[in-house]
Amino acid sequence: MHLASGVDPQLADLSNKLIYSAMAVYTIAMFAHMFEWTFGSKGAVAVRSKEQSGNLAETVAAAEPKAAKQVTVTVAGAKGGTTTLTRTVLAGEGATVVTGGRGDEDVDGPGAAGTSEKADLAGRIAVSLTVLALLLHGGGIVARGLSVSRWPWGNMYEFSCAFAFAMTAAYLVLLAARKNVRWLGLPVTVAVLLTLGIATQVLYTDSEQLVPALHSYWLAIHVSTAIICGGAFYAAFIATLLYLGKDSFDRRMAAGLTTGPLGTSASIWRRLPAASTFDKLSYRINALVFPLWTFTIIAGAIWAEAAWGKYWEWDPKETWSFITWVAYACYLHARATAGWKGRKAAYLALAAFACWLFNYYGVNIFVTGKHSYAGI
Repeated sequence: MHLASGVDPQLADLSNKLIYSAMAVYTIAMFAHMFEWTFGSKGAVAVRSKEQSGNLAETVAAAEPKAAKQVTVTVAGAKGGTTTLTRTVLAGEGATVVTGGRGDEDVDGPGAAGTSEKADLAGRIAVSLTVLALLLHGGGIVARGLSVSRWPWGNMYEFSCAFAFAMTAAYLVLLAARKNVRWLGLPVTVAVLLTLGIATQVLYTDSEQLVPALHSYWLAIHVSTAIICGGAFYAAFIATLLYLGKDSFDRRMAAGLTTGPLGTSASIWRRLPAASTFDKLSYRINALVFPLWTFTIIAGAIWAEAAWGKYWEWDPKETWSFITWVAYACYLHARATAGWKGRKAAYLALAAFACWLFNYYGVNIFVTGKHSYAGI
């Protein structure tokens, strides 16, 4: 390994070892999440908890074909009292599909009340392992920065490591805030492993000093906010994909089909929360992070003026950052004013994330510009 002058080889080597150690722990966490997904709660209508272990009584109102109505699900507790959940029912072709409503986020999916003890234990172990992996991951990033005495995101390898860290952190923050999104653990750990795999096998570069244009405090401000946005956008992207899959499953069940989307087992989709849960989560994440993405672009323009003398030159990275901003603005505008929800909004969200993904991988690798700092 060739290291440039001004680089601490021991810290650089420690960084690599910590990143690979984190990948190993992420892998074990992924398998633990798989176990929970396979043997966990069966979702919306199987509601039970330690305080509410009595009989489940459902009152389903008659619905016209292809109509939507509100129904109530009443859970009788073993210690007396009941809990009533409101859900939306889509009826058509003689089939009734429960698609969610108030309370979905509190009772559905892996980690919900009613899951088997073994599956719940696997889920808790998976979360603990994810936290351990995040600590190792963060240690690798810090060691990389210390090895060259700078912020550790000066090239695509370093940015990808930080981006994967932000994905995991976003998941754990959601888990701590909501306590009911443990089902995100599996797709998040898969996405993190894919990102780190590409970073270590394709994008890796040795520790080295920055090019002169990057020697600025704006590196810490502009790039760190871009990393946070990327992690949050990725979490919203996962929620959008799961929404489309769950919604397709609901429609197939309504049509009397027995398999999930793309031929997957119906039991897998039954273990996930209601489709509306994914739709709302994706929207909330995108809406929350959009102002930070706006600030990221503004901070980049200020940095560009300090480094190159102009706020905006329509450099490929600048152009695609703006295109990404417009795409997410269209998505949020459609949800807020046109009332777009469901699949139409999901397609817009996917298009916006595709713009972000191309802005990162495509522009950095295949397009030459002032932001060509990939290092590969």
